[in-house]
Amino acid sequence: MATKVLDSWALIALFNEESAAEDVEKLLHAATAGRHTLLMHVINWGEIYYTTMRRGGESAAKSVAADIGQMPINIVESANFELVGRAAAFKATKKLSYANCFAAALAKLRRAEFVTGDPAFKTMEGELKISWLT
Repeated sequence: MATKVLDSWALIALFNEESAAEDVEKLLHAATAGRHTLLMHVINWGEIYYTTMRRGGESAAKSVAADIGQMPINIVESANFELVGRAAAFKATKKLSYANCFAAALAKLRRAEFVTGDPAFKTMEGELKISWLT
């Protein structure tokens, strides 16, 4: 079964009902049907949480966190030396936020397709197999 890594951009697009929301919903339905596994690093989950909290308060952030908890997304909570080292290397060599580097590192280490619409990841196009959301 294929593995796909989502960054925060994908779920923020879903929650904000942006143009990519329909594609994200399809990914979620396919994961529920067992066609692929979806992963997200807890650092990127945290990006969604704080972004939602800034815009709508703690109650909204908790609601979004509960919604994510019901989705067929495995939240990767570990941050071992291999993952952190890869994220740090990306941070040192690419123009990405440190949180984005964790998403990229997770995809790289899991040999997973990376799903995003964030143009910041254009610099990763030789490093990762990227599925672009629009």
